[in-house]
Amino acid sequence: FTGSAFGSAAIWQYESLKSRVQTYFEEARADWMDKMRPQKRGDFRKQVNSWWNNLTEGQRTVTGIIAANVFVFCLWRVPGMRRIMFTYFTSNPSSRALCSPMLLSTFSHFSLFHMAANMYVLWSFSSSIVSLLGCEQFIAVYLSAGVISTFVSYIAKMATGRFEPSLGA
Repeated sequence: FTGSAFGSAAIWQYESLKSRVQTYFEEARADWMDKMRPQKRGDFRKQVNSWWNNLTEGQRTVTGIIAANVFVFCLWRVPGMRRIMFTYFTSNPSSRALCSPMLLSTFSHFSLFHMAANMYVLWSFSSSIVSLLGCEQFIAVYLSAGVISTFVSYIAKMATGRFEPSLGA
């Protein structure tokens, strides 16, 4: 998984760089068109755009991860989703589904405090780590760390004989 994550991140990084270079040259040619386009309206939209544009690249990257964690947290609160959540969003070495929970449990939190603390820490160091690695490599590290920590959890559970499900990375 880790090799695939970093390989995909390298391809994504290359394509992103290529796209940025192409966009730069297209914007240079079409700069005069921007002056002729009508401006979009909406105060709320302008506020959201202003907020988004003031974020660092790291904060923008982590915003998607936080949104995924909040979405999964909300799914835990839907009674009809409990069975699916226990099957795919908790890790347990004695489960029939072994591989997908290794990734999906990374986004799973049952306690609001646990999720808020994890997301705060992620938000606080996101700018520096993304500026060091780039957003693509950061996502590969994040996903790989989640899968590897779940794998280590599987080994520890098998060694101790405790096969209860667990959440989180």
